[in-house]
Amino acid sequence: MPQQAQLKHIHGHGRLPRVIATDSSRPWTMNSSSGDDEAPKDPRTGGEDFTQQFTENDFEATPPAQRVQFILGEDVDDGSHVSHPLFSEMGMLVKEGDEIEWKETARWIKFEEDVEEGGNRWSKPHVATLSLHSLFELRRLLVNGSVMLDMEAHNLEVMADLVCDQMVSAGTLPPGVKDKVKDALLRRHRHQHEYAKKTRLPIIRSLADMRNQSSSKKDMVKSPSNQSMARPSSGTELSEQQGHKGNTHFMRKIPPGAEASNILVGEVDFLERTLSCFIRLSQAAVMGDLTEVPVPTRFIFILLGPPGSQSNFHEIGRAMATLMSDEIFHEVAYRARKRDHLLSGVDEFLDAVTVLPPGEWDPTIRIEPPAAIPSQEVRKRPPELPKEDVDEEEEEQRLREESGLSRTGRLFGGLINDVKRKAPWYLSDYKDAFSMQCVASWIFLYFACLSPIITFGGLLAEATGKHMAAMESLVSGFVCGMGYGFFSGQPLTILGSTGPVLVFESIIYEFCFKMGWDYMTFRFWIGMWVAGICIVLTAIDASALVCYITRFTEENFATLIAFIFIYKAIENVVVIGKNFPVNQGIYDCVCTPPLGSNASVVDYAKYNWDSCASYNGTLVGGDCGTPPTENVFLMSVVLCAGTFIISTILKDFKNALFFPSIVRQYISDFSVLIAIFAMSFFDYFLGVPTQKLEVPNELKPTLDTRGWLIPPFTERNPWWSPIIAVFPALLGTILIFMDQQITAVIVNRKENKLKKGCGYHLDLFILSILIAICSVMGLPWFVAATVLSINHVNSLKLESECSAPGEKPQFLGVREQRVTHILIFLTIGVSVLLTPLLGHIPMPVLFGVFLYMGVASLKGLQFFDRILIMFMPAKYQPDYMFLRQVPIKRVHLFTVIQLACLIILWLIKSFSQTSILFPLMLVVMIGIRKALDLVFTRRELKILDDIMPEMTKRAAADDLHKLDAEVGLLARMFPFGKGRRGRVVNKPAGPGGDTGSAVGLGLIKCTTSNANEKEFEAQSSLLK
Repeated sequence: MPQQAQLKHIHGHGRLPRVIATDSSRPWTMNSSSGDDEAPKDPRTGGEDFTQQFTENDFEATPPAQRVQFILGEDVDDGSHVSHPLFSEMGMLVKEGDEIEWKETARWIKFEEDVEEGGNRWSKPHVATLSLHSLFELRRLLVNGSVMLDMEAHNLEVMADLVCDQMVSAGTLPPGVKDKVKDALLRRHRHQHEYAKKTRLPIIRSLADMRNQSSSKKDMVKSPSNQSMARPSSGTELSEQQGHKGNTHFMRKIPPGAEASNILVGEVDFLERTLSCFIRLSQAAVMGDLTEVPVPTRFIFILLGPPGSQSNFHEIGRAMATLMSDEIFHEVAYRARKRDHLLSGVDEFLDAVTVLPPGEWDPTIRIEPPAAIPSQEVRKRPPELPKEDVDEEEEEQRLREESGLSRTGRLFGGLINDVKRKAPWYLSDYKDAFSMQCVASWIFLYFACLSPIITFGGLLAEATGKHMAAMESLVSGFVCGMGYGFFSGQPLTILGSTGPVLVFESIIYEFCFKMGWDYMTFRFWIGMWVAGICIVLTAIDASALVCYITRFTEENFATLIAFIFIYKAIENVVVIGKNFPVNQGIYDCVCTPPLGSNASVVDYAKYNWDSCASYNGTLVGGDCGTPPTENVFLMSVVLCAGTFIISTILKDFKNALFFPSIVRQYISDFSVLIAIFAMSFFDYFLGVPTQKLEVPNELKPTLDTRGWLIPPFTERNPWWSPIIAVFPALLGTILIFMDQQITAVIVNRKENKLKKGCGYHLDLFILSILIAICSVMGLPWFVAATVLSINHVNSLKLESECSAPGEKPQFLGVREQRVTHILIFLTIGVSVLLTPLLGHIPMPVLFGVFLYMGVASLKGLQFFDRILIMFMPAKYQPDYMFLRQVPIKRVHLFTVIQLACLIILWLIKSFSQTSILFPLMLVVMIGIRKALDLVFTRRELKILDDIMPEMTKRAAADDLHKLDAEVGLLARMFPFGKGRRGRVVNKPAGPGGDTGSAVGLGLIKCTTSNANEKEFEAQSSLLK
């Protein structure tokens, strides 16, 4: 931008700072005061060369980012310059009646909160938007005003004396108004919570308030901060000593170890020119009522001027407070040794901001805080050139070794490594379960697992001639769940009964029925072969093949199972409608009056089937043996839909605007449980005879002809039957292996941020032992259930506790523990004893839980997101990472291929003749994915078919663009032997490098980089 444009831009605001823009060798250079910057008692104001390797001219000639990185890279000599979290508060000098006092108008922890005009309340936290003029004015004040570093002051009176003396000695403050300035600085500080209390209780006044009101006006308006005192041990002691009641309620939002930054701005009639002073105390001190909360003050910024500048001063004060809330400038302020260091921090801040054009932005709009606060590491460290490409095969091998998916070359090597990896965490798997979140997860998953076990038992009874039914399913759930919960490598995986296993069992039973063989004995040998083959697969580290199960295969499988849950939930409700149609014939049952009664039949005909007996009436008719059922189907629809809607709404209640955060969290954790009990009570209250959950009430096999141990040999089966059992066992092994490992891959996704490691080999080994036990006892085989496992993980997700106002909770990981898994299946084992209670739960309520689990498991699946994108216009499509880097047509092509595979899997599963091929088709899916290498480039497949979290990829890409820009900037600014061009406010507006010039009143939105160093390194090779 030419010099004239710069001057016109600044002059357009009615005030012309002293800007020198003609020196092209120094960006952001302004007139600098030659006076001493440090406080009089600062010991470091001598001639020590703090830059060590740079001369003063070299330091000033470097870009602001490099200067800041050099300042932050210096060693801290003592503890006084160690940065702390900052609470910033801005007060303005206002006139209340005949007296003048400081009134709190805004505060910052991470985001800005303002006192609403005309209302005694705080605004919502929002991202600060600053005028460009206010930042220029603030920089000018830091250049020409007073800067006092490491001041020795423990109360406001000493601080005011030192400030006034320094200004008088510098010639900026006339000696005649020194006392007036000091008096203004020592005026009383009134905080917003004090106004709020006064508004809430206008009538109730304590004796102390009345006594204070009768005191002299001088004592009333003088700040208690002018009392000299030692720093108290707590804010409570301070309140008791001085009568200042800090906002202890808001103190919970302040980070531990925080210090305060106070910004005092105002206009007075005895000044003719503006006075400003930036102060850093050598030791933070609590200064009475200066701050809203009882935290020690470290920084004070004072800005006083003549009348007519109040609004301008307010914006400059906001700019100062926003700078202090910025992570980088806040550290620079702690480490600064002279004025130029502060100016470097301001210049670096200006380099990092984004300009919003005035004609396209409404300054009155408040920007909501971001969902994720970006990392500041890129601004702290020097930009590095991208490293050389790492060997992709070596990188993949390293990731496999970390997950335990690399072959060890020795028998049971992977199993041994899994045990070594999980053993140190075993005790913590029980300690980490002490949380109400685990209680909510346990009860939710208990009902979620119990219903399919009972349903599967009923289907299994039909498929196996009642050799295995609901009772056997309950016992199998107890045995497998307890064993897997105690000894597995990944206890977050929930075992359950699956459709392919049911089909496999029905085929074996039909074969034995035709051959006249004993089904349970032949199944015993199949189970032994399956267990033996799985142990052999564990010994040779066959689980290492899991690395070939990519997102393409796992999301196809997860989406299929989720659709099955949704379809079955709706289908079961439709079946109720067929069994209990709404339009039925005439219900032949009438309530008649008792014998000897004077009432007529018409009087008693109004009573229903269930209320007739309470009036001593008699039911007469052919249908009186059963209650009327015309409302059963409609009630079932209401119960299913109500359970789904309540669960969905309450699950997201943690982000609602009502109630404290802990209440919202409990409601969210117990959302499904609340829905089950609410709809069950609703059903009980209306008395409609809906279908109820039927649980066996005796612990004995369903068939009296069998026991709990299966004989390995029987006269009905030939001697060679155990040998040929190996052939169906091979098919069963593929089914179990694929079901187990695909679910394990989904649970162990990187985006779940699991910290205790995987255990693929150990899981398969434990599962093989459980299959052997179930085969001996004649119980159904349980394998990893995908939807149940996904919902188990989702119910245990951890989020950061929000402390600063406006800060959004961040996903931290999953509460990894074994207790919920153990309790779920322990409760299933004792469900026989809970039959009187469980018999009151309507089946449609559990169908609603199925529907909720199916829909909830679709969230976070990239495949499902891409399906939805196919029906969206381009301007409404979300800003997903893969849409930035892959053409939309290629994305749709990949989605169509994946959708075609899903349809094929659904068709194969739907027909009994082909359903036995379902596990083989999962293997075929891996081959189809490999064939996509011929259709898509390697880069496209890395983006569309990986397991990197969405937010991590976006951050890494944005970080890479920013670092590339910074590297190019350094190359341009240090071309040896060539001149350098100056820059003005013309900053990148985003990752794409768009620019916006600072013409007119621009608004600056504080932006930061979005990734840490490791994420950048991982993504740099991807974007090349």
